Amino acid sequence: MSRKFALAGAVALALTLTLTPLAAGTASAAVEQEAAVTTVYYSTASAPTFRSVINAGAANWNRSVTNVRLVERNSGASLRYTEGNDPRGSYAQTNGHGSGTIFIDYTQARQYNPTRIAAHETGHALGLPDHYSGPCSELMSGGGPGPSCTNAVPNSAERSRVNQLWANGLAAATSAEQRVYGF
Repeated sequence: MSRKFALAGAVALALTLTLTPLAAGTASAAVEQEAAVTTVYYSTASAPTFRSVINAGAANWNRSVTNVRLVERNSGASLRYTEGNDPRGSYAQTNGHGSGTIFIDYTQARQYNPTRIAAHETGHALGLPDHYSGPCSELMSGGGPGPSCTNAVPNSAERSRVNQLWANGLAAATSAEQRVYGF
């Protein structure tokens, strides 16, 4: 009988020693991963016509990258979307650090896929430049591939670059100047 209890005690001790480091490691990894994610709050209040496509573009980025999260919040947002008519078309005025204004043009949104426009301009707010000569599979090629291109998802190189830029919380940097990028 005492041999049975000794064996049960040994099994319980072995389970405790085995599970405790795993549980601690898991909790620690979750905290580190959460700490590495920077949240960028954006507002669609001044672009109600395009709210659903802006949210779809943000969701595409959120599914694609791990170091930055885009969250809609109308008050206190550092990134604002607006809409209207502008002969220049859609554009982003941003420092690439998660702040600025993204303008979506009505006429251009009828010619090109509006979710692609929103996701492309959001890419500028995340630090990516235009590459108009790129293929449709490259989100930052913007309107270069023509109106038949409907891809609104960043490719692997774009995902990798944003994760690299935001690895240490790019939003914390303040020295970058505001730049204007078009679709």
